[in-house]
Amino acid sequence: MSRTSTAMRVLVAASALSALALAGCGAPASTTSSASPSGSVSCAKDSLKTHTAGKLTVATDKPAYSPWFVDDDPSNGKGYEAAVAYAIADKLGFAKGDVTWVRATFTSVTSPGAKPFDFDVNQVSITDERKNAVDFSSGYYTVRQAVVTTKGSAIDGKTSIADLKGAKLGGQVGTTSLAAITKQIGATSAPSVYDTNDLAVQALKNKQIDGLVVDLPTAFYVTGAQLDDGVIVGQLPASGGTPEQFGAVLDKGSALTACVSQAVDALRTDGALTKLEAQWLAQQGAPELK
Repeated sequence: MSRTSTAMRVLVAASALSALALAGCGAPASTTSSASPSGSVSCAKDSLKTHTAGKLTVATDKPAYSPWFVDDDPSNGKGYEAAVAYAIADKLGFAKGDVTWVRATFTSVTSPGAKPFDFDVNQVSITDERKNAVDFSSGYYTVRQAVVTTKGSAIDGKTSIADLKGAKLGGQVGTTSLAAITKQIGATSAPSVYDTNDLAVQALKNKQIDGLVVDLPTAFYVTGAQLDDGVIVGQLPASGGTPEQFGAVLDKGSALTACVSQAVDALRTDGALTKLEAQWLAQQGAPELK
């Protein structure tokens, strides 16, 4: 789900996503980047071969939606991905004024060919197939599952996983979201299974289910664009196995890949990613369920 499909990207109203509750957790150490920094790589600013000398050119799509960006203005540094981009730039020695933003469609970013930017942040999931065409940094965000409901429902306002066990929950067939209903929530009744998320959303509107489980990026889309009274009950804890992660996208074989990965790894180690998730995701309407 998430940015693995371009469909969930459309029409999220930035104004629909404002203040939320507590922190998620930063991306775990990633083994999915296309290149790893080594002792022989110099990441000093003066040694970096960027698209424009002395500048760092960063791309994202247009429009850019909350909570990843705010007011469709990446340069303001507000929103999770905007803040992460500037944090990466800082680790590489670039001041905010040295960062130039450009716009690039999701398709153009993930397609083969030279890119008119140094890296892109655009909720792009790291996959082996995409790594045939482009490089990825280490993962800067680990996708988690979330529970969506409507205001006033039986699970609106619940704060723990235990509170959801008796709820009637649904999910899309074949997804990790559907599996989370039994494996993570431990629902006492069998989940309702739908061919598409749209059908699951309609079932929620018709009050045939109490809640819908989707990944967090999709949850923001559902509550912002598909439901007039939708709310995110909360995020589920990270599950085991290989996590789906978002990574910065670079040219295939880019000389910058190792250094951008090194910067992301440093942001994870020093807790910056965790703090940014708390500020821009948890506090924008997706508290963590305990």
